Amino acid sequence: MENPEYARCLSRLQKRCSKAEYCSSDVYRKALKALDGDAEAAARVLAALVEEKYVDDVRYAGAFAREKAGLQGWGPIKIRFQLRSKGISEDAIAAALEEVEPGRAADKLERLLAAKARTLEGDPQFRLKMLKFGLSRGYEYAAVEEALKKIGL
Repeated sequence: MENPEYARCLSRLQKRCSKAEYCSSDVYRKALKALDGDAEAAARVLAALVEEKYVDDVRYAGAFAREKAGLQGWGPIKIRFQLRSKGISEDAIAAALEEVEPGRAADKLERLLAAKARTLEGDPQFRLKMLKFGLSRGYEYAAVEEALKKIGL
């Protein structure tokens, strides 16, 4: 007979995963907490959710990359770093980053830099701060330089 806590946890996570994307590591952590540290039961919950397609790391990585690039304006370096920290495979990360359109990412970077430039007018370290800002958003140095040239800075 199956543990009632296991069934309750599985049901709760099925409901949660049907409403939003979660990666395997997040779901495992939630199951582990709900099952009071029972690692074997948490692994079974995760396996069931993966088998039933409630959890898919490739799908999660794609959604994460599109959201972060489109809404927050993150660059590929920052997206890759965050996905790695969640235990997503390199293949899934590469596939996710291919879904982000380079043209839209460059446009987003230009808009972010233009907005930042307005806040730094007259600052003696203007160029340095603009470069650091672009790099902190997860873009490569060359991409930040190119965007700064395009917006006339």
